[in-house]
Amino acid sequence: MPELPEVETTLRGITPHLLNQSIKKVSIYQAQLRWLIPDLVSQLLDVIVIGLERRAKYLLIHLNNEQTLIIHLGMSGSLRFCAPNDERRKHDHVIFHLNQAQELRYHDPRRFGCILIEPTISVFKHPLLNKLGPEPLSPDFNAPYLIALAKKRKKAIKSLIMDQHIVVGVGNIYACEALFIAKINPGKICSEVTAKDIKALVNAIYDVLSAAISQGGTTLRDFVQSDHQPGYFAQQLSVYGRPQQPCLICKTEITVITLGQRSTFYCPNCQK
Repeated sequence: MPELPEVETTLRGITPHLLNQSIKKVSIYQAQLRWLIPDLVSQLLDVIVIGLERRAKYLLIHLNNEQTLIIHLGMSGSLRFCAPNDERRKHDHVIFHLNQAQELRYHDPRRFGCILIEPTISVFKHPLLNKLGPEPLSPDFNAPYLIALAKKRKKAIKSLIMDQHIVVGVGNIYACEALFIAKINPGKICSEVTAKDIKALVNAIYDVLSAAISQGGTTLRDFVQSDHQPGYFAQQLSVYGRPQQPCLICKTEITVITLGQRSTFYCPNCQK
């Protein structure tokens, strides 16, 4: 599914074209996504987009009527700009009609995403947002913070950094990659990971997410950016999706196990 870099890439792709634009109307062709799209979304008329931001994997589109759209891309969702006369694709479920002969279309074959709406003043109190951990690229996510949490827990370190209450947006791909960079076995119990290694892990998470964002995210199956181009970070993955292939560092065969119901890739020699 789209992870934090893919969502950040989408945000950066749509912002220049959507900020300060008027949404003339909204056409909904399939309202049943993960949750039913509220009627208030289809009733948006002549509202202006006054701000866009990302919180975890959610896109927040702030409107001048004091409402905010909450959009999640689910497992296969994407947003792209089209001309009004472009043929609507089968899974283009929602179209935002803009004021410059342009449309923003929400495409989601699996319908695991969502489009919700909330008063802007209370948007961060929404149940989807109010208990999220810090952003991994923000100063709030740092070594002392993670060290304090890790020493109290007996769960696997990979499960800890994928917990959205601990830190947002570190999905399966980037958790595997960051743990490889930090040379930490993903199944190692949190309380057994040294402070030095946790500091290296925090730095690795920052580096791998920043690198992925700079290259437009990771394409595995469905993800495309708002300009229809795929992400390119998959070309640089060190362990994820490389079972039985040689480690790029030591040539040991990459191992895959299941942790927290997710496939987990690592080098048993480099990661202790």
